[in-house]
Amino acid sequence: MVIFRLVFGLLLLASVLCFAMFIGTREPVWRQRGLLVLKWTLLAAAGFFGVLIFERLVVLL
Repeated sequence: MVIFRLVFGLLLLASVLCFAMFIGTREPVWRQRGLLVLKWTLLAAAGFFGVLIFERLVVLL
């Protein structure tokens, strides 16, 4: 659980830093990188919460 929170936080930080670089440099490559990291962050979060929900369902059955 702690590892997931650390990875999730670092991915969000990386995305924010990419967007900050885009604002500072106006180079579209930083925006693309920020969106890519954000997409993978949200995908990882969805997978993690899916596993949590699945574990709860198994306990209820």
